[in-house]
Amino acid sequence: MSRLYSSIACNLDTNSLQAALPLFESEKVQAIEWSFDTLFALGEMPDWFAELLRAYSQEGRLIGHGVFFSLFSGKWTSDQQQWLNQLKITSADFTFDHLTEHFGFMTGEDFHKGAPVSIPFTASTLAIGRDRLQRLQDAGSCPVGLENLAVAYSLDDVKRQGDFLAQLLEPINGFIILDLHNLYCQSYNFAIEITDLQALYPLDRVREIHISGGSWVPSAVNPTKQIRRDTHDDSVPAAVFHALERVMGQCPNLKYVVLEQLGTGLTTEASRRHFQEDFLRMDALVQAAHRADSPPMLNSFLPLNPPSIPEIAPENPLLYKQQTQLSAILETATDCAQAQLFLKASSLANSDWEIENWHPEMLETAIAIARKWKDGFVQ
Repeated sequence: MSRLYSSIACNLDTNSLQAALPLFESEKVQAIEWSFDTLFALGEMPDWFAELLRAYSQEGRLIGHGVFFSLFSGKWTSDQQQWLNQLKITSADFTFDHLTEHFGFMTGEDFHKGAPVSIPFTASTLAIGRDRLQRLQDAGSCPVGLENLAVAYSLDDVKRQGDFLAQLLEPINGFIILDLHNLYCQSYNFAIEITDLQALYPLDRVREIHISGGSWVPSAVNPTKQIRRDTHDDSVPAAVFHALERVMGQCPNLKYVVLEQLGTGLTTEASRRHFQEDFLRMDALVQAAHRADSPPMLNSFLPLNPPSIPEIAPENPLLYKQQTQLSAILETATDCAQAQLFLKASSLANSDWEIENWHPEMLETAIAIARKWKDGFVQ
């Protein structure tokens, strides 16, 4: 295992920065992850924040995390091309050690204002995903990775995600962000052990790990059950720390462990203190896992061959139609029952989406998430 860096998700948010300030002052934060595209619309940032980013960039410890690219949109949009153009500009100003995006596509009418949700695992979506990853790698000129999703519609969807990620990333020699709280959500929601979920992922492709907290939400369709949500607004559960301690030694190419928490969950002194305590606990585990005599990383995660990017991006009109319909249903259905009726009457019925096997509680969760994200990323 190579040198490990204890890191935080660092964005232009007052509550988050106030919570992290004591950690910066004590020089505990070894790397930062920046959601760079959340500032694309602003055009400018405060000089002091730019200097913070440059300080970590110059040390090779700035990593970028995208939100709005919408990797699997069935239609290639001008917004996606503009996103890549802006990334090239940003990458020229701030050198990223690597870049990542979310697995899935964004709900919302334009697929850039919504929540990331899963897609069918088909040859067509595989081809689209591989094409978009090549374009992302070309724009960023650095290693590129994908983060596993928390939201899944069925146990089969959960079990297949790791293998599909491996297939997606293989042509660009990409890597995985293993989000342990996302696995924790799936573990609880689908009654499967986290260790069993981890075993379904190619751990040699894990270069980054995320840990975070979330929330419990009662299910209206199943009153006996609560759903674990990846809301990033609370402290890290003990089970996630235990998973981190177990899995680090199984990831020979791991470089960064990142603590995430949104500013909406850091509004009080107590919550900020808990955040600092979570970081210090994470850092202690990271330092214990790192050995001075560790061998260098086995994989640079740079492309092994020059990318061959077609001038015209591949598209799938049926997938685009289905995504548009699903987005509208998730954002407008009054409840899960109505959403199920709308889905049965849509082009998603009897298709690769396998809506007939979707768990009602998870459809209900997807509705809640889509509505929360309807107007874009929630800080």
